[in-house]
Amino acid sequence: MQSRALCLNLPDPDATSRLGAVVSEMLGCGDVLLLEGQIGAGKTHFARALIQHRLAAQGLHEDVPSPTFTLVQTYEADCEIWHADLYRLTHPDELFELGLEAAFESAICLIEWPDRLGSNTPENALKLSFDLTDDGHARRVCLSGNTDLAARIMERWNG
Repeated sequence: MQSRALCLNLPDPDATSRLGAVVSEMLGCGDVLLLEGQIGAGKTHFARALIQHRLAAQGLHEDVPSPTFTLVQTYEADCEIWHADLYRLTHPDELFELGLEAAFESAICLIEWPDRLGSNTPENALKLSFDLTDDGHARRVCLSGNTDLAARIMERWNG
């Protein structure tokens, strides 16, 4: 795990979408992204852009709703994608009912509200912490955790 976060400024929703596209190209089966931040900070917008870009690369187009009420949405691409919103979970034991543990091993997993994972948080996960800036429109995202993946994302974003 990495002790120092790498941060990016995202001045508008298009920048958040671009980051989702960049990250989607770098993920493989078994990669887990933990999406943190307050409501409205851009977690779902980022996840939606990532999923749509990954599906489009396969020639697929699908509606990508927020999983707030369903808890988990899955998508068939070159690697299965799981998008989970754990906001409504009250105990980490509920994860077993969702099947997330198995997905962590074999799918790309995007987890909103990852604090609900408790001790079930995968060690190699990449945490993306989204925050609104003072003006309320721009966002800042900081990457921590999986140092290799974070460094590759930063290199690609800056390159």
